[in-house]
Amino acid sequence: MKTLHDIVSTLDIQTLIGNTQLPILSLCLDSRQVQSGSCFFAIHGEANDGHQFIDKAIKQGAVAVVCQELPKQQSPAVTYIQVRDSSYAVGICADSFYDHPSQKLKLVGITGTNGKTTTVTLLHTLFRELGYKTGLLSTIQNRINDRIIPSTHTTPDAIHLNTLLHEMVTEGCTHAFMEVSSHAIVQHRISGITFTGGIFSNLTHDHLDYHKTFDTYLKAKKQFFDALPKTAFALTNMDDKNGQIMVQNTTARIVTYAVRQLADFHCKVIENTFEGLHLNIHNTDVYIRLIGLFNAYNFVAIYATAFLLGEDAEAILPVISGLSSAAGRFEQVTSPKGVTAIVDYAHTPDALSNVLSTINEIRRGTETLICVVGCGGNRDSAKRPIMARIACENSDKIILTSDNPRREDPQSIIDQMLEGVASQHKSKVVCILNREEAIHTATLLAQMGDILLVAGKGHETYQEINDIRHHFDDKEILNKYLNPQSSK
Repeated sequence: MKTLHDIVSTLDIQTLIGNTQLPILSLCLDSRQVQSGSCFFAIHGEANDGHQFIDKAIKQGAVAVVCQELPKQQSPAVTYIQVRDSSYAVGICADSFYDHPSQKLKLVGITGTNGKTTTVTLLHTLFRELGYKTGLLSTIQNRINDRIIPSTHTTPDAIHLNTLLHEMVTEGCTHAFMEVSSHAIVQHRISGITFTGGIFSNLTHDHLDYHKTFDTYLKAKKQFFDALPKTAFALTNMDDKNGQIMVQNTTARIVTYAVRQLADFHCKVIENTFEGLHLNIHNTDVYIRLIGLFNAYNFVAIYATAFLLGEDAEAILPVISGLSSAAGRFEQVTSPKGVTAIVDYAHTPDALSNVLSTINEIRRGTETLICVVGCGGNRDSAKRPIMARIACENSDKIILTSDNPRREDPQSIIDQMLEGVASQHKSKVVCILNREEAIHTATLLAQMGDILLVAGKGHETYQEINDIRHHFDDKEILNKYLNPQSSK
């Protein structure tokens, strides 16, 4: 059993009031989850200030409180630890409480705007196929070997993260792969974590509702590489203009990958069809089931990561050729009507551009390309007209619809998207507020040989409206109207 001293000994403590030899049974960020013997962390959050719930946490049984401001009224039965940044302290304490689990794993984190989920999911699958017990932390789901644990955030909070890493170690995992979001980096959710390696995928317009400027967003991502230890590797995409910036101050070993230029790990696209990609990676031909230039980047990053983790090249490539896409990432829905329907999570301008560009590179040119797309509410509104413009410039017919409107008026979101529609494109744009109706309309418009892209939600099985999540699955809806017999 850990004492309070065990878990706070490496903190930069400003003020200590009370006994640190208390046994600590759990760590909590939420006062509602506090039990007898808990250590409660009071954090200044976006929506709530944890300092307002210190008294409630103590009534629930907290024996220690880590905070930035000491409460005016203090209980003699409670130990108070004042620190400069309690959100940073959580990660350090959680790492100690769970016996430094990240140090017992080969843990690789990936950050960037697009490609994170596909890359970590396929790395997890690759290493399972290579015979390892492996963990996964992703937007879609968390996994410990084959056990699935639902995911609520791209990167969990520091306590939950260390709990999962500890479970991975307990269940014999040797490797783990995780998405590292920009929010998680600046909110110190990964403080105290030791990474074996870090991957940079790319950086494009996203999350500016939170970071405000692109430069702030870039610096948030860069912090991940700045903090990597000397023993780690920093694998960066040299074809992205920010690839060098990401690693310019890291002490980790810098390794590069690219498709368009020479790099430590280079990939050449030989052929790109709806059946898959023919690539040449490190002078070896490999066929993969996924399509598109963006997946060429994902696969060379996967290959490089496996190689850097000590795997043999001849063992990696045969397994890579059999990997399938992550859920909701360029997932195809077959149709007896002869329509090629695709569901993709593309919810940023760059991701939508990549998917549409890939389709346009592969298509013969005689088909009609129909794009159903919306934008989420209470998120970066600056990208809304850009998303609509990209859809118009790369599609034949466009249906603007709702995504996850959250607490915003869905019509106002579509109105902002319409600002990006140039006059010459207005005739091919239809606005249908109801997402199911929009998808149904697209299936009615699609004729044999046509291509239908439903973008934005991908793997999600809900639509969030006014803080309520209603069941909604783009793939299910497409099957309902394209394959009415099989969906019954």
